[in-house]
Amino acid sequence: MNRRNFLGKAAVTGGMAFCSCNLFGTRVAKAAPARLPVVVNGKRVKTIDVHSHCMFHEANNLLGPQAAAQLEPNINGTKEVFIAVEERLKAMDSQAVDMEVLSVNPFWFTADRDVAAKICDINNQKMAEITHAHPDRFAAFASLALQDPQLAAQQLEKAMKTMGMKGAAIGDVVGDDEFSNPKFDPVWQKAEELGAVLFIHPQGVPALSKRLQGNGWLTNTVAYPLGTTIALQHLIFDGTLDKFPGLKVLGAHGGGYLPSYAPRDDHACSVAPVFCNPNIKLKKKPTEYLRQIYVDALVFTPEALRHLAAQVGPSQIMLGSDYPYPWELHPVDAIMATTSLSEKDRAAILGGNAARVMGIKG
Repeated sequence: MNRRNFLGKAAVTGGMAFCSCNLFGTRVAKAAPARLPVVVNGKRVKTIDVHSHCMFHEANNLLGPQAAAQLEPNINGTKEVFIAVEERLKAMDSQAVDMEVLSVNPFWFTADRDVAAKICDINNQKMAEITHAHPDRFAAFASLALQDPQLAAQQLEKAMKTMGMKGAAIGDVVGDDEFSNPKFDPVWQKAEELGAVLFIHPQGVPALSKRLQGNGWLTNTVAYPLGTTIALQHLIFDGTLDKFPGLKVLGAHGGGYLPSYAPRDDHACSVAPVFCNPNIKLKKKPTEYLRQIYVDALVFTPEALRHLAAQVGPSQIMLGSDYPYPWELHPVDAIMATTSLSEKDRAAILGGNAARVMGIKG
C-alpha cells in the first residue's frame, strides 16, 4: 500500500493504531504516523500549523546583551526558535505540516516605544523575507508595538497590505492594560477592517509568580492557559467583541481554560450582579461568543479535542503545534486519532479553517 493510500485509509478509520507502549502503567493509543501529503477521505488536505514560533537575533539584541540572553530558549536546549529555514522545512515534513504561520511572542511591550518599533520592524521584515521566499510553506503574524496603539494600527496595516501577513501575534496583555481597554480600539478597528487574525499567545501571569513556584513548571502549565483565558474573558464581558463583531481572535492552547468551564460565565451576573457593570449590555450569552473565537487544537488527547469541538464548534479550531517547543511533535496525528471528528471536521481543523479565515490558497 503506498503512502497516499495508507493515509486515506487512516483517515477513514480515524487514523488509529494501537501499541503496547506503557505510559505510567497505562496502555495508550497512538495515531498512525502521518506524512506529506495528508489525505482525508481520498482528498489531499493542506495542513496549516497556526501556532509555530520563531525569533531573530537582530531584534532581540536591541534590548541589550543581558536582556537578549534571557530570551534564549531553554527548553531541551533548543535553538530552533532562531529559525533556519531549511532545517525548519525538514521538521515540518516530518510532522506532515505543509505550512506554518510564524509568530514571535511579544517581549517588547515594556521597552521604550522607539526601541519596540525597531524590534517589530526587524521581526516583520525578516518574516516577510521568509514568507516571500517560500509562499507555499510559510505565512506569518506581524509583530506590533502595542504600547502605542496608534503606531500598532499603522504597523498592522503595513504588514497586511504590503508584506502579505495574515494578522498579528499580540500576547495576552500589555503591561497592566487588558485588551478590552478602549485605548486599544484603534488596533481592533483596523484589524476588523483588514480581516486580520489576532493571535493571543500568553506569556504567563506574573502576579501569581509566587504561588506558581515549585515542581511542575506551573508558570507555564497553569499560567499560560490562564493568561489566554483572562484575555478572552475581558474581550467578552467588557463588550469588545460586541463593539467589533467581525474581529478574528485566535486563542492559543485551545483557548486556555475558557472552553472547559464556559457555562459558569452565563450565571455570573445573575448570581452576583454587584460584580457586573450595569452599563455593559452584552448582545449574547457569554458562552455564545465562543462561536466567534478561534482556537488551536493543542489540547493533547482525543477526548480533550472532542470536548473542545463540542464547545466551540469544529469550524473554530485550527491545527497548532507550538513548534519548535516539543509540546506536540506530531500535531496531524493527534487530529487523525480523534475518532469523534467527521472526515469533514478533520479536514477543516487540519487546514481548511485556517485557509478560509486567513485567505490562504491551496
